[in-house]
Amino acid sequence: MVDHPSPVPGRKAFAAALLAPDLPVPEGVVGRDGRPAGKRFAVYRNNVVVSLTESLKATYPAVTALLGEEYFSALARLYINAHPPQSPILSRYGAELSEFVATFAPLAAYPYLADVARFEWAWLQSYHAADAPVLAAADLAAVPPEALAGTILTAHPAASVLVSAFPVFDLVIANRFEPEASGSVDLSESQTVLFSRPDIDVMFRVIPAGTAALAAALLDGQALGNAAEQAFEADPAFDFSQGLSVLLAAGIFGGLDGRAA
Repeated sequence: MVDHPSPVPGRKAFAAALLAPDLPVPEGVVGRDGRPAGKRFAVYRNNVVVSLTESLKATYPAVTALLGEEYFSALARLYINAHPPQSPILSRYGAELSEFVATFAPLAAYPYLADVARFEWAWLQSYHAADAPVLAAADLAAVPPEALAGTILTAHPAASVLVSAFPVFDLVIANRFEPEASGSVDLSESQTVLFSRPDIDVMFRVIPAGTAALAAALLDGQALGNAAEQAFEADPAFDFSQGLSVLLAAGIFGGLDGRAA
């Protein structure tokens, strides 16, 4: 009599069962006796969930600190079931956590948590962004004055802007980068944060309304003249030269597009 190998479980069924404890052991997952290897699969399933949970904690340390380890672990399990990983690279996992938190009813009383998650995801994206040259102030200064309004500045891969109705910068500093520091956070304050990585380290800083509007418009591919108009709409007292200097020093541009808008 010829022994036939056990059937290989379908990938989708196997992946689904890994993240859903209520699902049965996938067909083909058997022990030496040919019976379903429930205990072994349960151990493997638990290891997978634990690994994904630890990955989320590493990506979102401030959210973890604000919720506490135990609560975050429970939240992570729900998130993992709703959003299984689509890539074997763990640093890419967790993109939807901010929206998951924002719509998670038990956390409705803590609306700032979603923006804290957005901050930490933006930081991670900036950290892993491709290396690229940074536009020097001298390069922009070389543009003829009559062409400046139509000049388009290309975005550096690591640059982004996060607009929050909450003091998201202060919350992340207090719960991630300086947890030992004393002081309270005023939750009534709103903050906009600029992210960049012109060299090795991720840079992030709070920027005022005018500078934020200028940065958002330029990173969106709008010409310098249109971006300036939006900055003045956000803040009539906006100092254009100073705001642009701040953005150039932060290294959020990769070059000049060369097209007239």
